[in-house]
Amino acid sequence: MPDNFGMLPVTVLVINLDRDTGRLAGIAAQLDRLGLAWQRIPAVYGASLSEEDCARLVDRAGYGRRHGMFPSRGEIGCYLSHLDAMRALLASPAQQALILEDDVGLTEDLPEVLRALAAVPERWDMVKLSAVHGGTPRAVLPLTGRHALTVMLSQCTGSSAYVVNRFAAQRYLERLLPMRLPYDHAYDRAWVLGLKVRRVDPLVALHDSEAPSTIAAVSAASGQSTVSSRKFPWYRKLSTYAWRIANELRRVFHGLVQVRRERRRVDRDAAATSVAPGASEACGE
Repeated sequence: MPDNFGMLPVTVLVINLDRDTGRLAGIAAQLDRLGLAWQRIPAVYGASLSEEDCARLVDRAGYGRRHGMFPSRGEIGCYLSHLDAMRALLASPAQQALILEDDVGLTEDLPEVLRALAAVPERWDMVKLSAVHGGTPRAVLPLTGRHALTVMLSQCTGSSAYVVNRFAAQRYLERLLPMRLPYDHAYDRAWVLGLKVRRVDPLVALHDSEAPSTIAAVSAASGQSTVSSRKFPWYRKLSTYAWRIANELRRVFHGLVQVRRERRRVDRDAAATSVAPGASEACGE
């Protein structure tokens, strides 16, 4: 597996469908420009999954209750692709992996932020570097002169760029199957997974909303249903509304506890640092 151990203690994994050679060339050019070695993770093409595979890997009824619709084959393929990336990390000697979807845009600040995250591995298990919704981030630790590690108080979807450690990768493989939500709704539920989930602010990777995911896309030619046809009518979504309200209340409560805990830790560390020189001088007298 290509690594960046000489530069960064992280391996870079790019999720890409076999047919999407143009997207692969685009993300490869960005990574090469930043000096980051990378490995391609072949994405799962959902339309090729058998009915037996889908029945085994997806809790269709549970997904419907939580998300108000049934999953498409593309969403299933996207979900399984990210879990394959977790397996690739665990099969490697790397302690951390940068997971990228092939349509993400990377900023010049990415390597610096990766180095800063690697310097504080005890403060996170998964860190989002891109986002669709903001997530109401609250800063808990400075990373660079411009960037901070934050805790999110609201929903922050998107999974086009994030860093994960081995503990989180193992936890995802243990707890995210069967599928009951889209991947980007499932993998940041820190209070359920027992993970320290964070976000970098400002973001260092840009989700391309104008280039829809080809992994999760639904193809009419392949016989897959459209989003509108998969959505439940409002009267069948009452349980979904109740689940979402409870989920977001748990997110807020968990986030506030994390913010308070992390800020107290920063204050303790700062106090210990300020006391240490004086203690050393006293010992020397």
